[in-house]
Amino acid sequence: MTSRRSFIKSSTAIGASMLLPGMRTRKSWAHTIPSLIDARSIPKYVNALPNPLDPSFIFNPTTPAGTHYEIAIAQTQQNILGPGFPDTTVWGYGNALQSTTYPGRSFVVRRDQQINVHWKNELVDGQGNALPHLFPVDSTLHWADPLQAGRIEGPYLGPVPVVSHVHGGNTPADSDGHPDAWFTPHNTHVGRLFNPHPFTYPNDQEAGTVWYHDHALGITRLNVYAGLAGFYIIRDENEDKLTADRNLPTGPYEIALAIQDRMFTAAGQLFYPTSDPELPPEVPNPSVLPEFFGQVMLVNGKAWPVLDVEPRQYRFRIVNGCDSRFLALMLTSDQTFVQIGTDLGFLDAPVKVPRLLLGTGERADVVVDFHGLHGKTIFMRNDAKTPFPDGDPVDPHTTGQVMAFRVSKHHNHSIPLTKLPDDLRPVSGPFTGPGSAVKTRRLLLFEGLDKFGRLQTMLGTVRHNGPNNGTLLWDDPITEQPRLGDVEVWEVYNTTVDAHPIHLHLVAFQVLDRQRFRGMIDAKAMAEGSTGGILSDIRLRGAVRPPEPNETGPKDTVLMYPGHVTRIAAKFTREGEYVWHCHILSHEDHEMMRPYQVVI
Repeated sequence: MTSRRSFIKSSTAIGASMLLPGMRTRKSWAHTIPSLIDARSIPKYVNALPNPLDPSFIFNPTTPAGTHYEIAIAQTQQNILGPGFPDTTVWGYGNALQSTTYPGRSFVVRRDQQINVHWKNELVDGQGNALPHLFPVDSTLHWADPLQAGRIEGPYLGPVPVVSHVHGGNTPADSDGHPDAWFTPHNTHVGRLFNPHPFTYPNDQEAGTVWYHDHALGITRLNVYAGLAGFYIIRDENEDKLTADRNLPTGPYEIALAIQDRMFTAAGQLFYPTSDPELPPEVPNPSVLPEFFGQVMLVNGKAWPVLDVEPRQYRFRIVNGCDSRFLALMLTSDQTFVQIGTDLGFLDAPVKVPRLLLGTGERADVVVDFHGLHGKTIFMRNDAKTPFPDGDPVDPHTTGQVMAFRVSKHHNHSIPLTKLPDDLRPVSGPFTGPGSAVKTRRLLLFEGLDKFGRLQTMLGTVRHNGPNNGTLLWDDPITEQPRLGDVEVWEVYNTTVDAHPIHLHLVAFQVLDRQRFRGMIDAKAMAEGSTGGILSDIRLRGAVRPPEPNETGPKDTVLMYPGHVTRIAAKFTREGEYVWHCHILSHEDHEMMRPYQVVI
């Protein structure tokens, strides 16, 4: 049983120990639902792992010039759980020539070669009528409400709003997939920032493991859970040279891994819980949850899959695509990950990582060497607590297992072995130095309550005075307005008891350091009946801790630990409105997201 502590007590000291009154507990959602498949009954390591980088699974452009794509968001069925289980209804991406899939097919593009993507919402039935959502929608949230009807009595029957965000892309604001740029089938209803034109992706950034997923306001958690995510790989000349020099595995030895957790009904369909057993019955149902943790681990849309490998090096591009679950990945048989890249590019040099920690939205580019292991099976395990870092332990029979690597293939001698280089980047050292920063901002992570008494996660500012001090909601005035081309340092103070993976759209940032702090919280009454807080009297404690060796590459998402201030440096390279948010999807949907504006 995990504890959730309240920070709403006036003038309460906070700090690394977080010993505060107002504790409340959270129960396991699975125990309140009797009709779910028992995750332990699903056979493990029988589903073959699909590779999103297989040429047959990569999106093809729909013009001869190879720069324009027509991509539809649609409903389909596919087998997730394995032999003997029914197909599962999911949402995915496809077009007239390439069938709809979950995860969506991968984009593989070149640096500085712009593409255009026309995203189409085809969540309709055979007669063209808008489909309902696969899961109940909490219409009490501030969300992309197509009908603008406010709270709806009874189930919301559609249409479904969507908008695609290329996570990690240095993208123009009107193509970023802003949460307010959503649209329904036939563009009948659209958001404030809707762009009717194809989205433009300049791809003017170094090679990296980018990904794309839905980002519609207040409903991201449900749309992604339905299947709306996929890989977006950028390649460049530096990566070409590394593969040509046989320093990196390529071709069939380069594999992408999207790890997600899910629940399933007895009929083999996706299930998303809709009620919090700790809240009184007058709380709306369906209701957003503080977090979501499923019991079935999927990799590339398959439950507990297996990959047959040769006794040689393999490159794995890993994304944590879960709603709320952190991943702390380990390999059996004394194998280790050698990390070569972070979210948005290569590290300076390879780093051995026995335990690979990924918050939701984070990526890692790693190499695993299976040499000398022919005939053995290597298992990928997970031991991250939920919530992280001090929540419930994983179930070793279900969520503690991820996938298997069966070293069953003989070495293909026609393809030379690879050897990792000492240097991975053509230019080493910081890519966004704090010395060039023109401004330092102090920002806030906070857990308060909404008008129904539900946990509400929020962002805000840390200031001595002014109307925008403390926690802020999505519709409050924009407080972060960096100038185009400026480098800023953002200091983010986490007053909550959990770690949060904080993501900034547009930028590739550098993690500078972390440090413990203490402070005082005063309650703040907010709009819409929410209760937030104001942080003051900050006292830094202990030594400044530099980033972990495998965090020194370019990133767009970073773990911010409880009781710590995390400092990052970012250069803002495009004008327009973007967002920053927690990438725990249940948090960003319930106000832990704020717009920011890059100005000239």
